[in-house]
Amino acid sequence: MTELYTAAPAGAGGSPRGAWRRLPLIASLAILPAWAILPAWAEVPGSQDLEILPRFPRAEIVDYRVQDNVERIYPQSALRRISGRLRVDAEIDVVGRLSALTYELPQGHGSADAFAQARTALLAQDARPLHWCEGRECGASSLWANNVFGNARLYGPDEQQAYLLLQLAAPRQDSLLALYAITRGTRRGYLHVELLEANAPQGEHLPNAETLLRQLKDAGVLELAQLPAEPADPWLALLARALRLDTGVRLLLTGQAAPAWREALVERGTRAARLESAPGETPGLRLEWLR
Repeated sequence: MTELYTAAPAGAGGSPRGAWRRLPLIASLAILPAWAILPAWAEVPGSQDLEILPRFPRAEIVDYRVQDNVERIYPQSALRRISGRLRVDAEIDVVGRLSALTYELPQGHGSADAFAQARTALLAQDARPLHWCEGRECGASSLWANNVFGNARLYGPDEQQAYLLLQLAAPRQDSLLALYAITRGTRRGYLHVELLEANAPQGEHLPNAETLLRQLKDAGVLELAQLPAEPADPWLALLARALRLDTGVRLLLTGQAAPAWREALVERGTRAARLESAPGETPGLRLEWLR
């Protein structure tokens, strides 16, 4: 049986801050592999940081759980409630071993700082973003807190949230990692992290067009080494949709098949004047934003 350790809220039941409640969870004992976790000081007894994600300075773990055979449904769109039901445009449904941590950030640091540090660390390890949203474009924070993560501590103003879902690089490609950051109305920031090691092989999950465009604008370049030499769907359709989201974006395409991809995108409706190409030695495709 695994156990969930969670911090008792300040003043709850007369308990001082820092008191802990032990909540049993009906699940078989889950032990993460050596690459997944490293011992680290934390207020929650038995909690551990993820080895692949460095802790934000002076952040404290206030919620920690490890469970086996957990089903998680990770959204790839904004969350909406329609006629009392939760609706998303796309999602990834995975069953596997879950490690979930919630960090409380030090006073004076909003959740955006911790979110940016975590995102940078994961991208440096070649993790691939599948969905990235910030603020109101994510939907209602209450739905993320209660319906997706089951953690009311994560509820806050919609404009103060951010979410990122990634697929880790080989040899961990069967693992997904989710980040959810929120700064509550009290100005206290939290970063929630979930690592889900799938029981079954995952193959390649595709990002959505909005996430591709956000990545491009954030970094100025987009490296897509996994693209085939011959332009084809679903990647061709995905890139064409991303370019339709902002018709003012101009790109330089480089790579072994860059001229072919440029021609294919023009055939899919992108104006030729928006795309330049240059052959290169690298596999796949590299997109550079020409500002």
